[in-house]
Amino acid sequence: MHEVKGVVAKAVGEPVSLETILVPDPGPGEALVKVEACGVCHTDLHYREGGINDEFPFLLGHEAAGVVEAVGEGVTTVAPGDFVVLNWRAVCGECRACERGEPQYCFNTHNATQQMTLLDGTPLSPALGIGAFAEKTLVAAGQCTKVDPEARPAAVGLLGCGVMAGIGAAINTGNVGRGKSVAVIGCGGVGVAAIAGSALAGASTIIAVDIDPKKLEAAKRLGATHTVNSSETDAVEAIQALTGGFGADVVIDAVGRPETWKQAFYARDLAGTVVLVGVPTPDMELPDIPLLDFFSRGGALKSSWYGDCLPSRDFPMLVDLYQQGRLDLDAFVTEEIALDEVEAAFERMHHGDVLRSVVVFS
Repeated sequence: MHEVKGVVAKAVGEPVSLETILVPDPGPGEALVKVEACGVCHTDLHYREGGINDEFPFLLGHEAAGVVEAVGEGVTTVAPGDFVVLNWRAVCGECRACERGEPQYCFNTHNATQQMTLLDGTPLSPALGIGAFAEKTLVAAGQCTKVDPEARPAAVGLLGCGVMAGIGAAINTGNVGRGKSVAVIGCGGVGVAAIAGSALAGASTIIAVDIDPKKLEAAKRLGATHTVNSSETDAVEAIQALTGGFGADVVIDAVGRPETWKQAFYARDLAGTVVLVGVPTPDMELPDIPLLDFFSRGGALKSSWYGDCLPSRDFPMLVDLYQQGRLDLDAFVTEEIALDEVEAAFERMHHGDVLRSVVVFS
C-alpha cells in the first residue's frame, strides 16, 4: 500500500482539497504509475460540479504522463520503468466493436479493479478511471501507452484527453485531409487542438470561431488561417463568405450547445460533415431544424468519442510528430503548477485565461 497526496472533490461545488490517499499495489492486469504531469481539464471541473455523476468523493485528474513503477500478474504490455501516457480507453478486445475490428469504439473499456481510498477507508472514484492528480495512481495496464521517454511529460500528457479529443475529431472523425476547408466553433483546449489537427492533415482553409479574442489569437498560433469573432458577426455567414459562399467541408462544434450545433449544421457545405466533440449537458436538446433540411443538405452528422482514437496507434505517432517539431504540444501548456494549486487553476479555466494548466510533480 502506498500513501500519497492527491486532489479530492468531496461534495458538489465545494473547493477541492489535498488529501492523503492510499494506493494499493497492482493486482492482476493492473499497473502502478508514478505521475509526472497531469493537465487540468474541464472534465475534472464537471466532476467537481456533479455534472458527470454523484459518486463522490472523486480523485480528480486524468490527462497524465508518468512512469510505470510496478505491474500486476499477467501484464505484458508495459513494464516497470516505461514512460507512458494514460488513457481512459483500455480496449477489452472482446466486445462487438473490438470483434469487428473497430477497437476505437470499444464498448467495454477496462479500469483498475482495486480501489484507491482515503485514509479512513472511504473509496475514491477516480476521474475517467484514472485519478492522476496524485503522486501515484492505480490503473488498468491497458490504460498505459508507451511513448518516447525523451518527450516532455507536461506536453504529451495532454494527449490523455483534450488534445487527443480535438486532433482526433478533425483527423479521425471528420476525415479532414489535404485541401479541405474546416471551421471550428469554440477555441478552448479541444477546439484549438482540432485546429492543430486540421493543419497537420493539410487543410487549406481553417476558420476559428469564438467570442474571446485571446482564444482566437491562440487558434492562429496553432494553424487557423482565418478567425471569426461571433460576438461581432454572424458565424454562419462569415464561414460561408470565407469558403466561396458554400460553407466548410467539415465543421467541428467544440462547445456542445444547441446554438453552436445549429451553427455548425448550417455552416457546412452540401454533403459536408458536422462533428460534435463538445460535451452537452443532459438537459440540452437538438435545435428546431426542419427535417427537410437534414435530407436536402446530405452529408454526415457525427459525434466524436475521445477523438475516435486508438491510444496504442495514435499516442506514439503524435508524440513522434511532437518530437520532430511538427506538432506543437508545448503551445497548449499555458502554465505549470503545483498539486495544491488545482482549485485556483479551475478559476482561471472558468475565466478563459488558459489553454491548459498542468500539474507537474517534482
